[in-house]
Amino acid sequence: MPRLRFLALIALLLCCAGLAAAMLSGAPGPGGAARVERVVDADTFVLDGERIRLFGVDAPESAQHCPDGEGGAWECGAWATEVVRDRLEGQRLTCREVERDRYGRSVARCSLDGADLGSMLTAEGLATAYRAYSTDYVEEEATARAAGLGIWRGGLTAPSDWRAGRREVVPVPQASRDCRIKGNISSSGRIYHLPGSRHYEDTRIDTAAGERWFCTEEEALAAGWRAPRG
Repeated sequence: MPRLRFLALIALLLCCAGLAAAMLSGAPGPGGAARVERVVDADTFVLDGERIRLFGVDAPESAQHCPDGEGGAWECGAWATEVVRDRLEGQRLTCREVERDRYGRSVARCSLDGADLGSMLTAEGLATAYRAYSTDYVEEEATARAAGLGIWRGGLTAPSDWRAGRREVVPVPQASRDCRIKGNISSSGRIYHLPGSRHYEDTRIDTAAGERWFCTEEEALAAGWRAPRG
């Protein structure tokens, strides 16, 4: 009997050690799920206080513009971020950490209601397969690209190239006689300023940072900007 009790104690300690290791690695315990508190961009989110970078995919940066296939440009990064935000914030994900990146983020595989999130995002044209780290989602990307879904509706600079400064030059609306509303991005969010308003003259627009000009208030609101408060 003492030997059996000793073996049972060893088994219990090993089990506890495994759970502790899972907790320290940022991975939830068996069957665990955590709530998405905030979506940073289409492949990065905050899960119960920890920033998670989704493994195997790379989505356009929030400020990234893409060619629309008709000689213009559209905010592919902001669009992908908003779609993922609407879908994930408040939902519960099950994630398993693969590694830690150089920024200290947990790089993890995640699932939503049992469905692989990386596969879902690439299949819907919300992200690319991150071939530098994995080829898991290459097939989903190819299908979305062939169908012109999401970010594949026109041309696309790979997000990793865009971050490195190797950016395709795309036309971004500039000020004209009819398009003089300033779409500014600051710590307060995306705010548009009308000609003659309090901060209009002091506001400078940097299109390389994702800021832009609008022709109408309706256009600014539809793109995700808001009027100043107060």
